[in-house]
Amino acid sequence: QMQPVESGGGLVQAGDSLTLSCAASGPPFSRYAMGWFRQAPGKEREFVAAISWSGSSTNFADSVKGRFTISRDNAKNTVYLQMNSLKPEDTAVYYCASKIYFSGGYYDTPRSIVEYDYWGQGTQVTVSS
Repeated sequence: QMQPVESGGGLVQAGDSLTLSCAASGPPFSRYAMGWFRQAPGKEREFVAAISWSGSSTNFADSVKGRFTISRDNAKNTVYLQMNSLKPEDTAVYYCASKIYFSGGYYDTPRSIVEYDYWGQGTQVTVSS
């Protein structure tokens, strides 16, 4: 079993930057696509960004495109979400998720919650105006 653990959340001001990390333990990290989702109070969990297990492809929600980047370091079993130009509407609990591939998926960057196998507990990001 592969268990993601998020870190790096906090309280920042609008316009600031923040980097979230997601460390994973368990089977080979390199065969997992990784995704970030977020859930604001009273709203459904939504897709933010994803990176393929190869690191060759990334995918972003329109709301964060151009402001957020996702990267991974397979040697450290860690995926990062760099968030720039933060806005109050980015305030949410951010979740890291993993999807295992036994074959294929070199460029896959899943956007749907149901595609992911394992989830972290989440880290709070609060952006004040």
